[in-house]
Amino acid sequence: MSTIDLTPASYEAAQQGASARPQGSAARRVLGMARANTVLLVRNRMTFVYAVVMPLGPLALLLVGSRGETGAGISALTNVLMLAAIFPVYYNLLSLTVTRRDELVLKRLRTGEATDREIMASMALPGVVVLLAVVAISVPVAAALGQPLPHNGVLVGLAALLVAAAFAALAFWTAAWTKNAEAAQLTSMPVILVAVVGSLAAILPERAQSVLAWTPGAALDALVRIGWFGQDADGAAVSFGDSFAASAQPLVTLAVWAVVAASLAARSMRWEPRG
Repeated sequence: MSTIDLTPASYEAAQQGASARPQGSAARRVLGMARANTVLLVRNRMTFVYAVVMPLGPLALLLVGSRGETGAGISALTNVLMLAAIFPVYYNLLSLTVTRRDELVLKRLRTGEATDREIMASMALPGVVVLLAVVAISVPVAAALGQPLPHNGVLVGLAALLVAAAFAALAFWTAAWTKNAEAAQLTSMPVILVAVVGSLAAILPERAQSVLAWTPGAALDALVRIGWFGQDADGAAVSFGDSFAASAQPLVTLAVWAVVAASLAARSMRWEPRG
C-alpha cells in the first residue's frame, strides 16, 4: 500500500491559505486544516487512486451476469462501502497520522489555537467526505446497471456515517502502536481482516455467522441489504417503516464499534514519535 511521503514543509505550505484566514471558530479551524489534508491526498497520485478509484471497482461486477440480479447488487454495493471505509477513511488516515506524528507536524499543530479534537477531525474529514462521495456516485451508477435506488436512503446514510466514524477511530487507535508509515502495512491487517471476514459472514456456517454478525463488515452487509434493497436476511421484503426496526442490530453494532474505537483512540493517541 502507498504511504504519504510529503515533507513537513509541503504540509505547512498547503496550510498557508487556511492559516491566512481568521481562525476564530472551531469549524473554521477544522475546515482550514482539512483543506490542507485534502491537498496532500490529491497530490499523492497513488493514494488518490486507492482512496477514490478503488472503492468504486466492485461496481464493475454488475456488468457480469444477469442485469439487476439482487445478490450481485448486494455484494457489489457492500464491497463499495467497505472499500471506501478501509482505504480513504482507515488506511489513508492511519498513514497520514503516523507520518505527520513522526515529522513532528502534529506536535507543532498542538501549539496553535486548534484543540486535539479539531486536529483529529481535520485529518479524518477528507476521507469521510470521499466515502460519502463514493456512496453518492454509486447510486446513479448502480441504477444505470439495473439495480434499484435505495429503499431507505436514511439507513444507507446512517450506515455510511457510522462506518466512517468507526474506521476513523480505528485508524487513530492503530496509529498509536504503529512505529512508522511503513509498518502501517502490517499493523492495519487485523482491522482489515476483521472487516473483510465480517462482510463474508452470509456465506459462512451459521455458528460463525452468529459471531461475525457483530463485526462492522456484517453490519454493513445487513444495512445494505435492508436499506438499499428492502430485504431481510432471508430475502423477504421489508417495508420502509419496518426497515428501521429490522436494522436496529446492525446500527447498534456500528455505533458500539465507533464508541469503543473512539475511546481507545482518545486514551492511546500519540502526538510525538514513538521512542
